[in-house]
Amino acid sequence: MSENVKIELLPLGKTLEVERGTPLQDLLFAHGVEFPCGGRGRCKGCKVKVLVGTLPITDEDRKKLTSTELADGWRLACRSRAEGDLQLELAQWEATILTDDTVFDFTPQDGLGVAIDLGTTTIVAQLLDLRTGHVLAVRTALNRQAQHGADIMSRVEFAVAGGGQAQLKRLIREQVGELVQELLGVNAASGRVRHSVRAAIPQADNGARGVTRPTSAADLKHIVLVGNTVMHHLFCGVSVEPLSHYPFAPMDDGLRVLTADDLGWKVDATVSVRFLPCLGGFVGSDILAGVLAIKLHEREALVALVDLGTNGEIVVGNRERMLCASTAAGPAFEGARIWMGMRAVTGAISEVHIADGGLHCHVLGNAAPRGICGSGLVDTVAGALELGWVKPNGRLANGSDFTLAGPVKVSQTDIRELQLAKGAIAAGLEVLLRQWGATKADLTRVYLAGAFGNYINLTSARRIGLLDFPADNIQPAGNTALLGAKLALFGLREHDADYPDLRRKISHVSLHEDPHFQKTYVEQMTFP
Repeated sequence: MSENVKIELLPLGKTLEVERGTPLQDLLFAHGVEFPCGGRGRCKGCKVKVLVGTLPITDEDRKKLTSTELADGWRLACRSRAEGDLQLELAQWEATILTDDTVFDFTPQDGLGVAIDLGTTTIVAQLLDLRTGHVLAVRTALNRQAQHGADIMSRVEFAVAGGGQAQLKRLIREQVGELVQELLGVNAASGRVRHSVRAAIPQADNGARGVTRPTSAADLKHIVLVGNTVMHHLFCGVSVEPLSHYPFAPMDDGLRVLTADDLGWKVDATVSVRFLPCLGGFVGSDILAGVLAIKLHEREALVALVDLGTNGEIVVGNRERMLCASTAAGPAFEGARIWMGMRAVTGAISEVHIADGGLHCHVLGNAAPRGICGSGLVDTVAGALELGWVKPNGRLANGSDFTLAGPVKVSQTDIRELQLAKGAIAAGLEVLLRQWGATKADLTRVYLAGAFGNYINLTSARRIGLLDFPADNIQPAGNTALLGAKLALFGLREHDADYPDLRRKISHVSLHEDPHFQKTYVEQMTFP
């Protein structure tokens, strides 16, 4: 019997040859199969259809899949192994990952730098010429750790209960190292650049804007990474065990300086690799970078930064002082824990509007609908409230699920998940404002960071009570984490990437210790 088997993936048109007995989870993640629960058989987000060959039905298959689905060949990929040749049906998609092309001032330096936004779901890396500010190359990817859990707490559970922290560290270090190598390779092979910043101090050799200079991998000087607290710990090798239980205090969330040798990367050993410090609890260096990006620490008026990702982080303040907090809001906004939820990729219902007395859907990729992402769910509930299908308390008016398009339905549980998510964000904002001694009316601007914050329909967000502010005061801010990481590249000499003065102005607030939080949370769960 051959030691290898062939796996054909449709409609991708790819054939993989793998060792017999290989877990499907190990090979399918890179080809579009998600593992929302981390491969624990608790959901059916990773199901695949067997067209040719055999995958035995497991106990988890019977628990999560209907008899019709089983008869049609559907199986949970996370519970299956490739014991023979297979032809599997997958849904192919392309994910849009938010990068950054913001113009900003900088002080020219020698060499190259790499800025990396290390997210729970996605990674974005940009290579910059520190002399001209040109972005020489961009690379994006899905975080390979996601095969062990879609959200940060699933990742923490796998690291602690599953003993997988070393594996998660290896996965992310290898992947980021590969992205850095790709950036340098693309730069060496191509002269194409994009101008995205401007020099604050002109230099004699700076030349005309748009002029490029020959560069090589030997010119790489600095790498700056930002990410949430869990990503910081997993990448840097800090135990996440304290983040798995109350009071969720990180073991060491400060600046970490590593070398290429520490990481096993094939770049010059003198290259400095810095993971910027976190701000406390689950508020990571991606939020510190966001503060830098919107210049919150320089503003006289009171403003807020809200990042709606797999976790929801909030900062309220000005140049005098800032308060920050995190909320367990992200899973619903990114489609997790939703009956037919998925990321914002091909086949996802991403926009919904009212027409002819009903709800009409836009599907990403001009494909058949197969699920709904966070922005689509917000639109759906906003529209359903207007049509009277959903009551202000969140109950379905007719007591039963309703169909959006094709097989995609919205359930009572989905609406409850959205209520929990939006209630957490709205309550977090209110508590921070109360502790500050201000009200919503005092906020001059609310900046929305991250992909979800930039793609959400603001009218729908206001309709469900997620963002109860005048539309003119709400501003999508793009990928502030990546922009802040780039700013840090040019500020290394002045701050050494630790930002002690800035961090002293920021106080972390544990929302659950606030005596008013639970009451506020319950109040904010209802719809306007």
